[in-house]
Amino acid sequence: MSKTVTVSDQTGTEALAAQLAAVAKPGDVILMHGTLGMGKSAFCRAFIRAVANNPHEEVPSPTFTLVQIYELDRLPVWHFDLYRLSDPEEIHELDIEDAFADAVSLIEWPDRLEYLTPENRLDIHIEPGSNPDGRVFILEPSGDDWIKRIDQLSRDQA
Repeated sequence: MSKTVTVSDQTGTEALAAQLAAVAKPGDVILMHGTLGMGKSAFCRAFIRAVANNPHEEVPSPTFTLVQIYELDRLPVWHFDLYRLSDPEEIHELDIEDAFADAVSLIEWPDRLEYLTPENRLDIHIEPGSNPDGRVFILEPSGDDWIKRIDQLSRDQA
């Protein structure tokens, strides 16, 4: 079961990220799929700012650090960018197992996880929309808990 959410601009992306942040809990793993420039990092920033309840929260890209950790009041969020990894064994050095157990894990370029990909997760595929700023988000939940939470989201964002 997947759910498609269409947004027309960055504001729609931020609204979807906030909806998912509102239902997030420790142990959640969200895998962000999409080509360069599709808005994976923008979605993750909006998600983290929503969890922080602070639209001005500084959220640097983990492109070079590989992971940014946010110890937020409501729940911790670990933002991973695995683009620069060449071997899934390198992921262990990032303490990803700790994130999987105790935090929300937002993971860009999740294909690098290979055999470490958790079974209970939410895959988000981002595709171009009908205008330059629009996006189509395909949410693919794996695990009963994600299915229930995704079912509660509105179908389309304007």
